[in-house]
Amino acid sequence: MRHLFKNILVLAVMFGTFTSYATKDLKTSSSSNFKITKGDLISVTDNSGKTIYSGRTNFNGNLKSLYDFTNLKNGFYIIEIEKDFEIISKTIEVKNRVVTYLNNSSKTIFKPIIKFEKAKVIVSKLALQVENIKIEIYYKDELIHLETVNTNSIVNRAYKLDETVKGDYRVIIRANDRAYVENFKL
Repeated sequence: MRHLFKNILVLAVMFGTFTSYATKDLKTSSSSNFKITKGDLISVTDNSGKTIYSGRTNFNGNLKSLYDFTNLKNGFYIIEIEKDFEIISKTIEVKNRVVTYLNNSSKTIFKPIIKFEKAKVIVSKLALQVENIKIEIYYKDELIHLETVNTNSIVNRAYKLDETVKGDYRVIIRANDRAYVENFKL
């Protein structure tokens, strides 16, 4: 009886050790670059630039396990994961229902941050490579300020608006071949 109890105890310890290693290996094998969270916007674009899928994620997890791209036609596709402050772009190749994630094609774009405090507009943007950042401020669809910044660092700008001019304002930041728009009232 003592021998049986000892064998069961050794077996339980070994099983616990194996499962803890299995969990650790599972976590490290799932690439953090492919991590998505509930609410992220996923879009898939084909080689011609046509968006074939766009939608918000309903679950947290790994892109590889949550989305099945094997049913796509043979070719190259760009997957964009739009998060709160960044857009991660990845290229995949589908060939005979086999999906290959091309590691050298990953690109991260940092989105600008636009804040409104009283009569101030505060704009911040991280630019890791040289890029033109165009900042436009509109009042009732009329351009009241335009600035172009060519930089490869952090852009921080604060614009003071006239507190007596109440109404609808719009800030458009053009960077990375995209336009980021924020509307606000004063």
